[in-house]
Amino acid sequence: MSETFFCNKCGAQNAGGAQFCIRCGTPTNPASPGIPPPVPSPAGSYAAGSGAVPSYASAGGYPATVAVAGVHYGGFWIRVVAAVIDAVILRVVVAPVGVIFGGLGMAGTMSGLPHRGLAILGGGVTFILLLFGSWLYEAFMESSSYQATLGKMIFGMKVTDLNGNRISFERATGRHFAKWLSGMILGIGYIMVGFTERKQGLHDLLAGTLVQRA
Repeated sequence: MSETFFCNKCGAQNAGGAQFCIRCGTPTNPASPGIPPPVPSPAGSYAAGSGAVPSYASAGGYPATVAVAGVHYGGFWIRVVAAVIDAVILRVVVAPVGVIFGGLGMAGTMSGLPHRGLAILGGGVTFILLLFGSWLYEAFMESSSYQATLGKMIFGMKVTDLNGNRISFERATGRHFAKWLSGMILGIGYIMVGFTERKQGLHDLLAGTLVQRA
C-alpha cells in the first residue's frame, strides 16, 4: 500500500508524492518547482513621495517598485513671460485691422466727411478679434501636437492632462475661459501657480491640466 497523507487545509487524503491536493488544489510543498516563491521588495512596500509607483507584474502578484522619471512644471514667472509673448504676437496680428479703420476715420475727418464712426468701429472690431483670436489661438495650439502656444514653446513648456497626455480642443477651450475666473478674483487664480504642488493655477485645477516643462 502506497504512502498517503492528509491535506493541511481541507483534510483530504492524498497519495504520497502528490504536489497538489486532489480536492482543494493547495500545493503540498510550498517550495515545489510548479509554484515559484514570491520575492518581496526590499522595503516591503513603496515609500510615499519616493518617486516610485507599485507594479503588480511579478509572477507572485507582489508589488515591485518601478522608477518614474522626474517631472518639472512651469512656474509662475516663466508663465507670465510666456503669456506676455503670446499677447504681443496677438497684438501684432490684429493691429493692422485697427490701423485700417483708424486711418479711414482720420481721412474722413480731415476731408470733412462723416467717417469718424469708422475709428470707433475699428476699436470694437479689434477688441472682438483679440477676444476670439486669443481663444482660438490658445485652444488650437494647446490641443495640437505642439501642446503649447508659441510663448510656452520658447521655454520648453507644454499643456497636458493630469496623466501627461495631450488635451482635447474642448478641454483647452475650458482652460482658456477658466482664466477669466482666475483674473476676476484679483488674479488670485494665477498667483496660485506659485504655491500649489504641481504649479497649477485655478484654471488648471478646473480644467484638470498641468503645464510641464522639459
